[in-house]
Amino acid sequence: MNFGATTLTYGQTQTQARALAAALYNLGIQEGDKVAIDLPNWPEFVVSSLAAANLGATIVPLNPAYSPHELQFMLRNSEASVAIAAERFEGADNLELFERMQADLPDLQYLVTVGEEDLWYDDRIFQFEDLISSGEGKPLPTQAIDPEEGVYALLYTAGTTGKPKAVMLTHSNLVRTNAATAQVLGMSREDVVLVAVPMFNIFGLGTLVAALSAGASVVLMDKFDADESLAKISECGVTVVNGVPTMFVMQLRSPMLDEVDLSSLRTGIVAGAPVSNELAREARERMVPDLEIAYGLTETSATVSITRAGSSEEKRSFTVGSPLDGVEIAVLGDDGAKLPVESVGELAVRGFNVMKGYYRQPDETRRAFTEDGFFRTGDLAMLDEEGYVHVVGRKKDTIVRGGYSIYPREVEDVLRLHPAVQDVVVVGVENEVLGELICACILPVEGAIVTGDEIKEFCSGQVAQYKVPDLIRFVDSFPMTGSGKVRRVELARMISAEQSAHRT
Repeated sequence: MNFGATTLTYGQTQTQARALAAALYNLGIQEGDKVAIDLPNWPEFVVSSLAAANLGATIVPLNPAYSPHELQFMLRNSEASVAIAAERFEGADNLELFERMQADLPDLQYLVTVGEEDLWYDDRIFQFEDLISSGEGKPLPTQAIDPEEGVYALLYTAGTTGKPKAVMLTHSNLVRTNAATAQVLGMSREDVVLVAVPMFNIFGLGTLVAALSAGASVVLMDKFDADESLAKISECGVTVVNGVPTMFVMQLRSPMLDEVDLSSLRTGIVAGAPVSNELAREARERMVPDLEIAYGLTETSATVSITRAGSSEEKRSFTVGSPLDGVEIAVLGDDGAKLPVESVGELAVRGFNVMKGYYRQPDETRRAFTEDGFFRTGDLAMLDEEGYVHVVGRKKDTIVRGGYSIYPREVEDVLRLHPAVQDVVVVGVENEVLGELICACILPVEGAIVTGDEIKEFCSGQVAQYKVPDLIRFVDSFPMTGSGKVRRVELARMISAEQSAHRT
């Protein structure tokens, strides 16, 4: 594992993980307890994840960019017993933040901080390195974990209610799915994998698990930068690179692309948002010869389907491939009945990759599955006669911006609190770099004087930065249906047409 000046072998990583597990065990953390990991792609994230696996504990990966409100909700909802967090992240003092929140987090017993400062702590707060040192040589009882039932990760994802839901993924879900994905890519211990996708989401975590399952080397990036990533690929001889379309677009546009040696690159995955055939073609020609397109969700650990090197160029560029071996898919009509091939309907999945359910939400879990055990993805797709999956749209209104999923209602609820906002509708607008931009269409209070920058600033302190609208449009009215609902698709088209007119 490589991160900056830090290099750890598999043996050194496991030694640290076991020591951390022993230290946490001595603090009373046991099988089934929740360990929140609020870190960027640092080596400590990997060590913490493996320590939890040794304990039989459940990891709760969290985005360090979450606002205090979002972070507190997820820590409380997950009933995390311990949180491992950066002392500082992008100027924020996390130690002070957690100290403020602890009174409202009755389950949170300990905070483990990652940083270089030599600070004095009380008996509930420990420094990461000190905790590892305290666990060295300490006994750790063997845990009898059922891989099919034991929940290894709780990953938060936007739900249809606009509130985040915790997806329960078992050891088997994650290991089997990502080992199968690694097998499709032909990964081995000879490979060097760049992990630039955040490991707090399923794509990044899956990339790590796939690399570990193959015994490959891992190069971590804590923050994606196109130029830096290209330099890392060249410097470290990276052979496998995964990313969302935005990342590949930025790399292909970088002036460094033609200045560094990328000949080591062999394969990888582009996923997390719609992939144009133009992007797939250019990325294969100029960067990754066997770049594959995949489709998946947090609830499916992540891969459902993936293109293969042996397929025709048409199938590799215009579909999201075929399902992993052992994974079943069906296309459902509005009545829930399975549709024949070449029909468009809701994509449903059944297999070893599908989640155990939503944490503490049995009703949501029940609604997400058909009676015969298929998980309803909420995406519209078609299955062709050769078994390839064509995703044609989203049944849900989720906006996918730079690989992140944003549910409009969450942003709308925040913006409605602004005194100048009478009503607001948030839509996604197509963008070639980020996939989609967030556009807030605001109906202002009569007589109100407010600017787009003021709206963005108001939103900034209450949601993660990637959820702040890119575009603000003030409108006199919304296009409505006969039943009084806003025509979101029509509104998005109007904004897209406006954007296109500005570019010409």
